[in-house]
Amino acid sequence: MLEHGGNLQQAAQQFGRPLADWLDISTGIHPQHYPIPALSPALFQRLPPAPDALQAAARAYYGCQHVLACAGSQAALQALPTLRVPSRVAMPRIMYQEHAHAWQRAGHQVQFFDQRPDDLLLQNIDVLLVCNPNNPTGYLYTTDTLLDWHAQLAAHGGWLVVDEAFMDTTPQHSLASHSGQAGLWVLRSLGKFFGLAGLRVGFLLGEPQALARLESLLGPWSITGPSQFIASQALADHHWQQQMREHLPTQSAQLAQLLSQYGLTPTGGTDLFQYVPHPASRSLQQALAEQGVWTRYFAAPQALRFGLPPPTAWSRLAQALDKASKSISS
Repeated sequence: MLEHGGNLQQAAQQFGRPLADWLDISTGIHPQHYPIPALSPALFQRLPPAPDALQAAARAYYGCQHVLACAGSQAALQALPTLRVPSRVAMPRIMYQEHAHAWQRAGHQVQFFDQRPDDLLLQNIDVLLVCNPNNPTGYLYTTDTLLDWHAQLAAHGGWLVVDEAFMDTTPQHSLASHSGQAGLWVLRSLGKFFGLAGLRVGFLLGEPQALARLESLLGPWSITGPSQFIASQALADHHWQQQMREHLPTQSAQLAQLLSQYGLTPTGGTDLFQYVPHPASRSLQQALAEQGVWTRYFAAPQALRFGLPPPTAWSRLAQALDKASKSISS
């Protein structure tokens, strides 16, 4: 199992602090989640329905024609490698590592590049994987660039797989409306922007015949009835979405400013997190953890990812940063 943010139980055991006494900003999940509506008990008593209504809501939200609902985008990224014979796969060196793990486990050869592939690499691979914006660096590829890479790959039967888990605040940069073409896959999630990671609802956008193959692999009842109900409402609530698209950039800029005050200037990020390379990242993570603040550590290169704190926790984060920055500089 790869290490992820949100592993708060591990932190609680390591530092001897109760779970309820932590500020967890290790995931990049929106701390002000979509409001959970009242749920009928019948949703828990019946088998989940076919996700027709959920997929209709997703098509409208993403502006695409073909979509497959799945138990989080993680389920889709794990299943995608099974649709190809052993292939040559490439992805950025710094990126969400579950992609590499899934393709390697399925017998594919994975190689890495620094942020952008060159034309020679594109000619000699079968599958290109990118997160857009990138997790954890926040780097954003332009739509034109990605469509050009897809065209080069599709010319020899290759695929472009784009994980857009953090795209919801900037839908103008999404490839969703271009999905449906052969060899173009787009992954989306309700976990980050909507703050509903526990629902385990995600979507795969692609061409219909390929989606049908994947649907048969995933099998029936992959998404619970309560999850389908809540997710459908969230996708249709344009007022809440617009409020958050106006609110989150301000919060992210405030986080970047706060980190910079303590010598932790981010080099990138999204509207839901900031990415801070630092040579003492491990020590900094430990110093923050001693005060009950949990962040996401990356070893290569040394860096921390800071998610947004809840509205009531900004002063706690500032105090923890002040003590931690002093402890690692002394």
